[in-house]
This record gives sequence, C-alpha cells and structure tokens, in this order.
Amino acid sequence: MPVVTVSERLHASAASVWERVCDVESYPAFMEVVISTKVYNETARDDGGTEAMTDWEVLLKGSVLKWTEHEVRDHRARRIQYTQVSGDLEVFQGYWQVVAETDTVTRVTLQVEFEIGIAMLKPMLEPVAVRAIERNSTDMLLALGERATR
Repeated sequence: MPVVTVSERLHASAASVWERVCDVESYPAFMEVVISTKVYNETARDDGGTEAMTDWEVLLKGSVLKWTEHEVRDHRARRIQYTQVSGDLEVFQGYWQVVAETDTVTRVTLQVEFEIGIAMLKPMLEPVAVRAIERNSTDMLLALGERATR
C-alpha cells in the first residue's frame, strides 16, 4: 500500500497551527483543493481527546474524491489519526502531527496511506495518485501555515 508523508516547517506557534489543523470545517475557505468538509458526531473522550466523523470532498488531479473518515484527536500530543469508513478508495488512512521546534516554528506532518482497490489499474494509477496526493498534501500544509500566521 502506498504511503505519502509530507512535512513542512511553519513560522507559527504549535498552538496556532494545532488550532487550524483541528478547524477542519474552515479548510474550504483557504485550501484550494478542499471543496467541502463537514464534521459531525464530535464527542469528548475520557483521555481529553475527541472523536469525530468528517465528510470530505477534495479535488485530486481534476477529479473529485469523496470519503467519510473517523478521526481521533489527541490534543495533548497534537495528533489526529484518521481512517476512512466509506468512500471512493478502498483504504484511506493516516495522521496529522504538529510538533513545536521553537516558540515560533512548528513542524506539521501529514501522512496518507491509501489503496485504490482496482488491481488491474493499480500499476497505472498508483504512481499518478502518489504524486497528486503528495502535491495536495503539501499545498494543504502550506495553506495552514499562511492561515496560522494571521
């Protein structure tokens, strides 16, 4: 299964970046590739984190990709684990991680593990999908950085 991991150093505090990462419903307003997001069934966990279901619609290489994911947000570790529960791909899962490097510099990482699910087309589609997901993920992280410094 392909795994795409992108990481960016953002000139903003970890608290500011984490706040933007968790505000998933605002993504369409400042991320060009995100068409829509809808968070529902958000519940508090005993460990201080939260769980939620989120519907996503993104533009990937000219096509619209849709899925619903289950998210577990660990606010102490500033990490979101997500797993697709339904959608266009057979598997779509990964994490967001926010780590303070200094008071004003933060490293944010987005990892995406996916499986297209069409064995016959896998050799053709997988390399294209890896590049497209890598580009989209980088664009999303850079947009977060711009938003976090405002």
